Amino acid sequence: MIGPGLRGALHVSGCTSDAGKSTVVVGLCRLLARNGVSVAPFKAQNMALNSYVTRTGDEIGRAQGVQALAAGLDPTAAMNPILVKPTTDRASQVVVMGQPIGVMTAAEYHEHKPRLRSLVLEALADLRSQHDVVLLEGAGSPTEINLLAHDIVNLRLAVEGGMRAIVVGDIDRGGVFAHLYGTVALLPPELRATVGGFLINCFRGDPALLGDGTAQLEAACGVPTLGVLPMLDGLWLDGEDSVALGRPIPSAGPPRADPLEVVAVRLPRLSNYTDLDALALEPGVSVRYVADAASIGRPDLVVIPGSKETVRDLAWLRANGIDEAIAASGADVLGICAGYQLLGDTITDDVESASGTVAGLGWLPGVTTTFGSEKVLRQHDGADASGYQIHHGRVTGPVDAGWVPLDDGDEGTVRPDGRVRGTTLHGLFEHDAFRRRFLVDLADRRGTGFAPADVVFAEARTARFDTIADALEAHLDLDALGELINEGCLV
Repeated sequence: MIGPGLRGALHVSGCTSDAGKSTVVVGLCRLLARNGVSVAPFKAQNMALNSYVTRTGDEIGRAQGVQALAAGLDPTAAMNPILVKPTTDRASQVVVMGQPIGVMTAAEYHEHKPRLRSLVLEALADLRSQHDVVLLEGAGSPTEINLLAHDIVNLRLAVEGGMRAIVVGDIDRGGVFAHLYGTVALLPPELRATVGGFLINCFRGDPALLGDGTAQLEAACGVPTLGVLPMLDGLWLDGEDSVALGRPIPSAGPPRADPLEVVAVRLPRLSNYTDLDALALEPGVSVRYVADAASIGRPDLVVIPGSKETVRDLAWLRANGIDEAIAASGADVLGICAGYQLLGDTITDDVESASGTVAGLGWLPGVTTTFGSEKVLRQHDGADASGYQIHHGRVTGPVDAGWVPLDDGDEGTVRPDGRVRGTTLHGLFEHDAFRRRFLVDLADRRGTGFAPADVVFAEARTARFDTIADALEAHLDLDALGELINEGCLV
């Protein structure tokens, strides 16, 4: 059963990327925590440009940060000891225990990976010593047969940790039985033995339509299906990567007349785009992402978000005429982190792109950015605003007192006409009072009748956690799941 006394670990794998692993771990974290179990999430290696800064100034994958919140915990570096942040198609910044250790090509990282195995196992052991249950999330598919020899995140970790695993398949994609069967069939025997159950995700309609498909699947490969989760329409969680951008973020209420339209530029190396989630939750705000000049239109606000490659994304913006389209739209403009940097006069970058000094858009006069080798990772709190910083670029220039008021000093720049703003802080709009104040100010300048709703972001996020937990509770064989977790108990 799921409740006090449950102790052990479980690995959650998936047939593919975006099969629902992160969502299932969120729901299980919430479900176990609601039932009095001390539970923590863990992902040995995460490849993502959406990240979370802990209270101690460590950077981890956004998904693990959210899973920790679902479990009622403060996120820590041990929950995601390795974070790989792509910078180009062939290289990535590697973050180990919350701090960057350098940029590596794929070949260099695979050579370095065996040295990280002991660190991963130590982080996992530390979490298991502190909590009743640890839920491990895999990466991509556990059956990437070309990568199994150096696997430190999927089922080889389950073998070394002495735990069982479940495999999640997304039936909405089609071919779920083949995906589940093939995942197990291609595994070597020692990894195949860890798989104790399947979970079918995103089913639409009457489960009776599956017929005896799950029984046939078990007969074919010996693995039972523990549950069939329905499609949870309107579900929103902080996305791990840009795959999630194709899904609309549901509002916290019915749409209102005279809404505010927000356009966010989908940069090629877009990072921490979850900054816009809290805006999209407002019933009177629509948010859409665009990647070409023709789609800009005439919105009320254009947001230029974060990027892992500021100078290259600035060049892309210009080459595609998006800067000109933004200027012609008449919209207010907000730059966040990298977006703030490219709004200034110059960017000097000998760290990220090695481009030297390049001209910015010049829409925030007096603002300049110089990249440093040390990454800034910090949370900031205040009664009127809060957020977190993740950047190499140090921005200098006029600071507008009162634009982003924090306990440790004002932050950000506003052009004298109020139409262009910049800030280094991610997560600003999750602060309810700041978000409402920003939207009222925007509406006043745009001449709309918009008024913010009484949306509380933290409550909206928790409600999503509970929605997933409720679905798991209703559709999953919890007795069988508990047995699998107990089989991974420490000895």
